[in-house]
Amino acid sequence: MRFGIGASAICLALMTAVFTSTSFVASATAGQYWDNEKGEWVTYRDSASTLARKARKKFKRKIIPYDGKETPGTIIVDTKKRQLLHVMKGGTAMRYGIGVGREGFEWKGRQRISRKAEWPGWTPPPEMVAREKRENGRDLPAFMEGGPNNPLGARALYLGDTIYRIHGTNEDWSIGLAMSSGCIRMFNDDVEYLYDQVKVGTKVIVR
Repeated sequence: MRFGIGASAICLALMTAVFTSTSFVASATAGQYWDNEKGEWVTYRDSASTLARKARKKFKRKIIPYDGKETPGTIIVDTKKRQLLHVMKGGTAMRYGIGVGREGFEWKGRQRISRKAEWPGWTPPPEMVAREKRENGRDLPAFMEGGPNNPLGARALYLGDTIYRIHGTNEDWSIGLAMSSGCIRMFNDDVEYLYDQVKVGTKVIVR
């Protein structure tokens, strides 16, 4: 297993309305996001709501052919293609759109789902609290109850004993972008659907 960052990194899908430490700013006035592939800031003309509609259209959940070697039940996270595949029987897979780690927070490896949680609460790690205060002058909450405004979204699938999760987001516009701190984001309705399909112990491959 290989990780691209140390244990001090955190993998949270922060709410842009509250925190702007991610690489993308959703407000219409900001008008830019960081493009990992180009290595530069890209100006956009659409509002966050328009970007969200485009993301939902582009990354709509659907069944696709699968001819790989992984057995049914396996989850494959393709960070380059911004997609998560849940391998099914009969040479098919359910494809979901995802958001992935921004530059410096990428990782690859094999894990298993160690825990599942509905509307998970969020306790920001000390490293993030200190970093947000130092870099942005913001005081993060000690704990945030699970719910529609929580940055972890509707469901969370915890990966082994790592700091990483596959989780939902209330920022649909972020799906398809590289802006998290290593966690894998999904539309809330998609992560709810996947949550019901998998069990603790499911193999997860991130590449």
